Amino acid sequence: MFLVRFGRSCNFFIVLSCCALLSGCANHIPPAPVSAATPQYRYLIGPLDTLNIIVWRNPELSITVPVRPDGRISTPLVEDLMALGRSPSELARDIEKALSKFIRDPVVTVLVTGFQGPYSEQIRIIGEAVRPQAIAYRQNMTLLDVMIQVGGLTDFADGNSALLVRGAEQGRQYRIRLHDLIKRGDISANVDVKPGDVIIIPQSWF
Repeated sequence: MFLVRFGRSCNFFIVLSCCALLSGCANHIPPAPVSAATPQYRYLIGPLDTLNIIVWRNPELSITVPVRPDGRISTPLVEDLMALGRSPSELARDIEKALSKFIRDPVVTVLVTGFQGPYSEQIRIIGEAVRPQAIAYRQNMTLLDVMIQVGGLTDFADGNSALLVRGAEQGRQYRIRLHDLIKRGDISANVDVKPGDVIIIPQSWF
């Protein structure tokens, strides 16, 4: 049985069991809605992102730093500042506030140059993808974009029995038709994805 954890919370969602697939329970799961885009999405900083921090007129304080696994960063004069879950502009204001103790009227710009995003907003693809992985969500991302990034389906995948588990809807499940989309070019099988989605691709038994 597959268990999927969303973000750092203690809540676990039971996504799928092999027995459910074999018994045809997936037929009672609704298809994924075609349109589910997140138009107001703003990128939030996650662990292992790379940040270019520019302090105007203070080049000695400007630096490129990675976000540590604990979600914090350290820069000249500022140690252990929480970056996880902040937008670049929000983090820039936090740095300005911290630097104001040392310099007058600091002006800071934060640029993200390596994207991972918070765990809670990553798209996770497990099962019979060529390269199962977690990937950063991008504005207007679709199922086709995700499958291109993971290299498509393996020869053993039952793509039309795949499930999409929507973290933004407390783990609600939807059917998706990956075989039709990738192998048959049926663009009607393409649907929007949302931050925190999990895509589960089972193995074919035939």
